[in-house]
Formats: sequence, structure tokens, C-alpha cells
Amino acid sequence: MMKATILLSVSVVLLLASPARVTTTAENNVTFTKDVAPIFYKNCTGCHRPGEIAPMSLLTYNDARPWAKSIREKVANRDMPPWHADPKYGEWRNDRRISQDAINTILAWVNNGAKEGDPKDLPPMPEYTPGWRIGKPDQTFSAPEQAVPADGVVDYQYLSVPTNFKEDRWITAAEIRSSAHAVVHHVIVFVQEPGATSRLQGKLLVGFAPGEDPAVFRAGFGRKIPAGSNLLFQVHYTPNGTATKDVTTVGLIYAKSPVEHTVVTRPVLQTAFEIPAGHPNYEVRSSFTFNEAAQLYSFMPHMHLRGKDFEYKAVFPDGTSKILLSVPRYDFSWQTYYVLKEPIAVPKGTRIECVAHFDNSTNNKYNPDPTKAVRWGDQTWEEMMIGWTSFVYDSPPPATKATETKSGH
Repeated sequence: MMKATILLSVSVVLLLASPARVTTTAENNVTFTKDVAPIFYKNCTGCHRPGEIAPMSLLTYNDARPWAKSIREKVANRDMPPWHADPKYGEWRNDRRISQDAINTILAWVNNGAKEGDPKDLPPMPEYTPGWRIGKPDQTFSAPEQAVPADGVVDYQYLSVPTNFKEDRWITAAEIRSSAHAVVHHVIVFVQEPGATSRLQGKLLVGFAPGEDPAVFRAGFGRKIPAGSNLLFQVHYTPNGTATKDVTTVGLIYAKSPVEHTVVTRPVLQTAFEIPAGHPNYEVRSSFTFNEAAQLYSFMPHMHLRGKDFEYKAVFPDGTSKILLSVPRYDFSWQTYYVLKEPIAVPKGTRIECVAHFDNSTNNKYNPDPTKAVRWGDQTWEEMMIGWTSFVYDSPPPATKATETKSGH
């Protein structure tokens, strides 16, 4: 009897110490068709579908099932959907994070065998316009075909395309697509108004870079393309070992109702820096002061492979300040525009301060060469420090002569 009691006690202790937990009936009943597909359709399949940037589709059970364990890991660690803003600062219209309930549902699905479920429970599959995330464009403009070599360094290409607009047009959405996207690092399309004498005098219309979403503006907001303007494509090619040809196209959706607010995007940048070899936390600062009252609309921090973290701060004329956006773990693979849920009013004299840190040490696994000092440059093994900032003026200031600024992605 004593021996049996000891064995029972040991069994109870082992059971209590076991890392495995007892799943509930509800968790055991989680299926793809009823529980997981709605989450994927709402949060994931914009990218995770055929022809898009994600490595696999999640539209169907057969698409998703082979990736179940990988999905569990990425979702549990909040690596996916990708979102790098510190939640303590700001509220964002395009926040990609999914709720903890949704995370728990996905984990339960995978942990309990990743069951398909009843096909009758599957919600309607989202409808997408092939090739376009913004829907069918009202008009498209394509740059001339470019031959991209198999290897070597390709300088930025600047390709001008006339719009032939006879009247001003307002844009509420824009998207860039490239036929050879595997060799396209980034594209920025600028609006060159009539009379511009330099390719650097354009106003940003829309950009594409790894992880960057198309430009889709809230109701009443948009960008203006004046009559007679050209579209200037800045294209950065990165050869991948196979010679190819590329045609890059921008698709535009025109405003169907009056646009009350013109969104302006400017780079708050610093080009005069040198990151010492091996430095693990080198700081670079930039700033911009508003000469007129405005409303902040969105931010996009931009660095290259040594980028570590990035912060935006507003310093108001009365001396008070506010952190607008903090990205504590910058990821070059995701060039995210953080669009404010509600624009933030900033009076004349408000200064936007950007602070970035760079890791040029051996601790940075993405560092091309920690033995070399790094300066500003177009190529990805060089560095940039840009705090792209979008806003609308309360009362647009009078037109002034365009000034040249360095840009890039």
C-alpha cells in the first residue's frame, strides 16, 4: 500500500510540473474555416496572396496548412503582422497589429492539429483587383523599359513621364508596381510642376520600398498634380545575378469629391554624418521648423542596414514637447508609413526633431562591413537618415522657389 501511495504522489507531482496544459473544448474546436480564415482575410491576405510580396498565400486551407508552425511562431512573437511602433506613443490609422484574442485563436488552431473545419463555415474570400492593392486605377503611367544587368552597381535612374493633364488633378490613392520587382529596391514618383529646372525640385507623390503600403488618403485629403506636370520616377535597381528588363508603373485614383486638404511630404534629414567603424549606438539628429500652422498626417523613418531605432518629437513654441513616434527596433525590410488616427495640430514655430541611432558593430548581423566608417549614400551598404513627415497646412503658404533636397529610400 505504501509503495502504491508513493507512486501516486510522484505521478501527481510530475503531472503538476508538466509544461503541457489542458486545452479547453473551445480550443479543440478551433478550425481554419470558422475561426482562422476571418483573421487572415482581415489582416494578412492583402500581402499573403498570389502575386504579392509575401512568400506564401494564406487564402485557402491548403495554402496555409504547410506553414502552420511558422505562422504560430511569427504570430506569437508579434513578428507578423509587421508593426514596429512603440504602443506608448501615438494611435495609428493603419495599425497592423492583431488583438490578443486573434493571436490566441491562431495558436489554439495550430496547437490542436490545424484542423480545416466545415467548408460551409468559410467566409467569402476577399475580392482583389489583380496586380493592384488600391483597386483598379483610374489611370496608369509607365516609365520607359529599363535593362537591368546581372551584377554590378546601378545608379539611381531618373525617368520623366508627361501626364498631359489639361487641368489640375487630385489624387486620393496611388500605387507603384514593377514588372521585375525582384531587382527593384525602391521607387519614388515625384510631381514635377511646369517650370521645374531640376529633377530634385519635384514634390513626392508616392513611393515603394520593401514593406511600404500604397498611398491611400482619408476622405477630404489628397495630393495635387497641376496641369502640365510630369511624373519623375526615381528607381533604384539592385542586380540579383540574372539580367532582366523592368517596366515600372504608377496607378492613380482620382478624387470623386472635393479635396479640402493637400498632403505635403518632406524629408527631415541629415546628410552630414560619419558613423565610426564598430560603433554600436551612433546618434544622428535632424529637425524642421514649421513656418505656418499645420496638421501632422503621417511619418516614415528611413535608414539602411545599420539603422537601429528612430524617434520623432514635436517641440512646441511654448517649450513643451511630445514624442510623436518611437520605433525602438527599426527593420530595414519594412518601410512603414505610420498614419495618425487623427491629425495633430502644430502651431507656427513648432519644431520636429528626429533622433536616430545606428549599429555599425559586429553585433548587427545585417551590417555589410563593421570595419568601415559609413557616410550618407544612395546604396544600401551606405546609410541614410530621413524622417519623412507628411502634413497639411491650415492655410497653404505662398508659393516659393523650389529648393533641392537629397532623398532616397
